[in-house]
Amino acid sequence: MARTVLVVDDEPTLRETLAEALEQDGLRVVTAADGREALERFRAEKPDLILLDLMLPGLSGIEVCRIVRQESQVAILMLTARDSELDKVVGLELGADDYVTKPFSLRELQARIRGLLRRMEGPAPPEAISQLVELGPVTIDLAGHRLLRDGKPLAVKPKAFELLAFLVRNPGQVFSREQLLDRVWGYEYAGETRTVDVHVHWLRQRIEEDPSKPRFLETVRGVGYVFRGPDG
Repeated sequence: MARTVLVVDDEPTLRETLAEALEQDGLRVVTAADGREALERFRAEKPDLILLDLMLPGLSGIEVCRIVRQESQVAILMLTARDSELDKVVGLELGADDYVTKPFSLRELQARIRGLLRRMEGPAPPEAISQLVELGPVTIDLAGHRLLRDGKPLAVKPKAFELLAFLVRNPGQVFSREQLLDRVWGYEYAGETRTVDVHVHWLRQRIEEDPSKPRFLETVRGVGYVFRGPDG
């Protein structure tokens, strides 16, 4: 059964171009021209991925992202014409998995969409089955793709969990931001290393006793990040 992508953009020509290109990739595409219509189509169609423009009339893309993430863990790929770092960071902190700045390469966009969908459907690796990592009151359930605090599930963004799981499976190994983008996001993300920083910041809020003095997700100055287990 074909995966469904919801394309949300108020520019008719771009919306139609994206829909045609994604349909040629074998995807089922539904579209929306504004934020309110996007929420209606999201709830009716239950898409596997939302391609969401931030600059929408009425209800903004940022607000749509916030509402969608409260209701679902569907993959969200933002489109933005802005150069403002703040817009990108806000979108990621609200739960978007990725973003592309206009103008963009259609080929690159298709590759990113395929990458997100591929990671959604991939099975857990054999070594992760029933694997639990205890970090004080927090438990990382790698096989179940979830975080627990005192046995109660915590809300977790799909991409943030993938980043955490990758680092946990490679304890003590330092990875640069570029390496993490390549290994977790699955493509070259030239110069946009802020994406990794935002996700690490979000994870620290969930797993660290004192996020300002992390014990587990450490920053190696000038290099990148490393996961230190409970025993260091």
